[in-house]
Amino acid sequence: MSQNEAIMVRVYLAESDHELKPLVHALRDELGVRGVTVLRAIEGYGPSGRAHAASLIDLSLDLPLVVEFFDAPERARAAIARIRNQVKPGHIVSWPVTIES
Repeated sequence: MSQNEAIMVRVYLAESDHELKPLVHALRDELGVRGVTVLRAIEGYGPSGRAHAASLIDLSLDLPLVVEFFDAPERARAAIARIRNQVKPGHIVSWPVTIES
């Protein structure tokens, strides 16, 4: 079994941001990063403290979205640099990880 160093990146969005499709397009088609996953949360809140939550009576949703991806450190850093302008400041986090293969 071998191990490779990588960086895991998590991007926080809201459905109302309308940035998901352009962001995923950039990550997949332009940058070709590995392991892109989009998660839709059932509840969350940001700096304002205003809750974004789903309920059975909601007609329009503004739920939190999380886009995760990982890649080699240089590729992950290049992807962060490319998407930084598409995302609100402070909404991208990253940390080192080990890929088990």
